[in-house]
Amino acid sequence: MQTQINLLSRACCLTLLTLGFSANVHAQSTYLAVGNAKTKKAVLALTETTPTGAVSAYLGQIQKTIEADLNFIEAFRLLPSSAFPQSSLSSVAELKQTEWMKSGADFLTFSQLKLERGTTLTYELHVVNISGNKEALAKRYTSDISDLKPLSHAIANDIVFAITGKKGIFLTKIAFACDKTGKKEIYTMNFDGSDLKQITRFQSITMAPAWNSDGTRLAFSVYNKHSDNTKNIDLFEYNFKNAKLQLMSNKKGINSGANYHPNGREMAITLSFAGNPDLYLLDLETKKASPLTHSIGFDVDPSFSPDGKKLAFVSSRAGKPMVYIAPTANPNEAKRLTFAGQYNATPTWSPDGKKIAFAGWNDGHFDLFTMNIDGAQIDRLTKGEGNNEDPSYSPDGSFIVFSSNRANGKNIWMMSTDGLVTKRLTFGMGNCVGSKWSPYLN
Repeated sequence: MQTQINLLSRACCLTLLTLGFSANVHAQSTYLAVGNAKTKKAVLALTETTPTGAVSAYLGQIQKTIEADLNFIEAFRLLPSSAFPQSSLSSVAELKQTEWMKSGADFLTFSQLKLERGTTLTYELHVVNISGNKEALAKRYTSDISDLKPLSHAIANDIVFAITGKKGIFLTKIAFACDKTGKKEIYTMNFDGSDLKQITRFQSITMAPAWNSDGTRLAFSVYNKHSDNTKNIDLFEYNFKNAKLQLMSNKKGINSGANYHPNGREMAITLSFAGNPDLYLLDLETKKASPLTHSIGFDVDPSFSPDGKKLAFVSSRAGKPMVYIAPTANPNEAKRLTFAGQYNATPTWSPDGKKIAFAGWNDGHFDLFTMNIDGAQIDRLTKGEGNNEDPSYSPDGSFIVFSSNRANGKNIWMMSTDGLVTKRLTFGMGNCVGSKWSPYLN
């Protein structure tokens, strides 16, 4: 099997060839719940890669990235090499099972790296379940030497998948808005805050980024000046494949809060051209907007469920802005989900469709909460650490990215879904808000 990995605007020269990947590779899928810090961490030994040819410089870079990825999500404990009973292997037949089990390791990897045809690397990975004395994964990767980072992230992704049954997040991106330049622009970065890129240069107020379902396009709103010298909040879309910008909606008033439908053909947005901010369904091809809601208050922050059958949003129709849910086919059947606090905002669905995360104003600041889709079992994720807003789930559902002013202005942070693991992702970018995690990009 060969798969091409695309990273946003450029295609990586990285192909994957699976070797002997059987249907019961996922037997250990419940061993470790990534993102749940209460669960026992898997102890993983990354044994040395067997070098072939002039590959030592590349080998170190690959190993360093894999280790950094696995350490970042804090789901594994990497066994120090000093505890290895074997420094390297070339097959499972060489595995000294009893000695490895005494070391405390649950899994180990062994691999081989070759340089072929001048600039082409071939990396062969094996992940071994030590107690079962069998391979959980065997895979061969081919990459140009210029693509060491994406190659390394792909390898780390597959290690996570072999052990947990969940795809890794190491080739995902996060979009957000920052005012580093003195104006608010849209940026993207890798899951860990690396590879920062400025996407817009409007020199205005640009806000509310939203990914489409395959991560190739990004919608956002801009406080824009029209030819008649009036200013308006317009909706644009950036295409990563061709680096082109397209105007999606510039009706008078608000054109904001975009959320793509999973079908890829439509998006929900808030428009106010009729006088009241209501939700509309925008056809991405024809640019025709059809009304979804019509209430006496404002309706904002639309968010489709993963299957597209339900729509969560915020409405002030009952006086205070609260979270509502409605069938996409009939938004007039909206049901109120939240009743506490003064202001609830930015609902976002977990990838499995079982939870909704949102920001709630309580005790003089915003905090993050999750709830079931019927409004029951509300859990608080943050408390006493400034304002925490704009939650967005990672595509595997294990982490939430958000904005917080808990340290040195507003920055983008991430946490595990149990709230026990928290990391800051942006530094020196001014005030950053509106974080949105991309879907899987590989």
